[in-house]
Amino acid sequence: MKKWVIILATSIIVAGATAVKVSAEEYEVEKGDSLWKIAQQYDTTVNELQQINDLSSTTIQPKQKLTIYETYIVEKGDTLTDIAKKFSVTVDELKEWNDLQSDLIAIDQELEIRGSKDKPSDEKAEAIDNKSETTSSKKPEGQTMRMTATAYTASCSGCTGVTYTGVDLNANPDAKVIAVDPDVIPLGSEVYVEGYGYATAADIGGAINGNKIDLYVPTKEEANDWGVRTVDVTIIE
Repeated sequence: MKKWVIILATSIIVAGATAVKVSAEEYEVEKGDSLWKIAQQYDTTVNELQQINDLSSTTIQPKQKLTIYETYIVEKGDTLTDIAKKFSVTVDELKEWNDLQSDLIAIDQELEIRGSKDKPSDEKAEAIDNKSETTSSKKPEGQTMRMTATAYTASCSGCTGVTYTGVDLNANPDAKVIAVDPDVIPLGSEVYVEGYGYATAADIGGAINGNKIDLYVPTKEEANDWGVRTVDVTIIE
């Protein structure tokens, strides 16, 4: 059975005497979990989980605690605009997360507050890049297979830029994801690809069958430079 923890946090609005009723739902990672599986369970996306938890990659570890989303209890005088500003999100995001058909909200109504889809600041992005370099230096452990690897981008003709598991590559051009044959490498698996680094099996493709993978890279030039290679792919335990 999956484990989850509810943490209640209360703060005071300086402009008045009313307490902001905010709670955060957390999930404790278990062996075999992946961000994709957790996102599917909680009807969210890998991107939102990464943003709300400040994750630089999709690699997670057992017993790690992840914030799924915050919840806010509507109080007298609240509007969606006020709540959106309070949590640095948009009104449209609040309506989408809570299946709201209008801007009307009621006192004591519980609203989910998930990760904003806005891009991180330059300072935060730099910190993420530095953390990714550190992560990539770790020695991988797990089942290793010899595979043929090609590369693709999100800007190909007819491409949506969104992977099969919902990772938006246009919004996250530095994401490390690969397309796999799910019968060989399960979707959501964390992998280490020789010459590419740590990544997530987050996509599929009609030509990706058997011991073959397709690596996402940000530009066509990088895809052309990669070409076709034979690499070791380790499924992280």
